[in-house]
Amino acid sequence: MSSLNSLAVAVEAASRKRDDARKVLQDVLAAQQAARAQLDELQDYADEIQARWGAKTDTTMKPEVMYHHYQFMDRLGHAAGVQTTVVGDHAGRVDRARRTLLEAELRLASLRKVMDKRKADLDLVQMRRDQKQTDERAALQYRSAMDGSAGREY
Repeated sequence: MSSLNSLAVAVEAASRKRDDARKVLQDVLAAQQAARAQLDELQDYADEIQARWGAKTDTTMKPEVMYHHYQFMDRLGHAAGVQTTVVGDHAGRVDRARRTLLEAELRLASLRKVMDKRKADLDLVQMRRDQKQTDERAALQYRSAMDGSAGREY
């Protein structure tokens, strides 16, 4: 029974690890979504600025204004590039968190399977023990019945 208790403790610990891994995955997914949303905002803003700039093509612009616009668009493009890297980093974290969760779930499943097997083995041993006791009682009753009936014949 102590092996069954230690297995129960191991299953409980594995369950906590699995739950922790699931929480980490949820947190990493939320961070990835936030990073992706920020990248989308940057791209939408760049598209909006470019659309506004394109609407002003008929007007003449001073070279300084054009220079500042292109410089701003370059900085916006750089920010989007950095954010793309951040999103990629989050994708790696999500993959690692998923693998960790999968490993935790597999560990928990294998421990549960071992525990179920041990329970079944213990149940079988107990059933055999009970059957042996029942057989011994039946044999004793049969012997005493035979002894009683043999004594009556004499």
